[in-house]
Amino acid sequence: MSEPNIRVAVRADGEALAVLDRATWSTLHAVQPRPHPPYAPFFDGSHLPGDYLVAEVAGEIAGYVRLVPATPLACNAHVRQIQGLAVSVSARGKGVGRALLRSACAESRRQGATRITLRVLGHNAPARRLYASEGFAVEGVLPGEFYLAGRYVDDVLMGRSLTGW
Repeated sequence: MSEPNIRVAVRADGEALAVLDRATWSTLHAVQPRPHPPYAPFFDGSHLPGDYLVAEVAGEIAGYVRLVPATPLACNAHVRQIQGLAVSVSARGKGVGRALLRSACAESRRQGATRITLRVLGHNAPARRLYASEGFAVEGVLPGEFYLAGRYVDDVLMGRSLTGW
């Protein structure tokens, strides 16, 4: 597989991203119920194309990461937060998720951020390993924060500095 091309999403990516999102839905990472038709648009007033970095492999969308300010507060403007990362099943284990994370960090730095955070479900071991391998550290755990598929699941808060990397 060739290196993924990472770019900012455009409105025309909406349907392909929505299909990818539905195809990758799992209680391993999703806290919302499985989507059912009629499907809401992928992009809306609070989910804008410019918030997403898209990974393309051989001209096809293979994944995305959503990167936004952590809060609307001026005192928190130095922090970006990853609020969603998805990689197609066929592209998993091939560096697409890692490329998206690295691009999210680079884009955060470009935007002037000095810190990046994310939340991950405690039982999502593959994602936690990836984040840790890219310098994210556990900064907090909300035990049993979600009840998914018949069990309580921790919400793990992770973050890392964007300076000195």
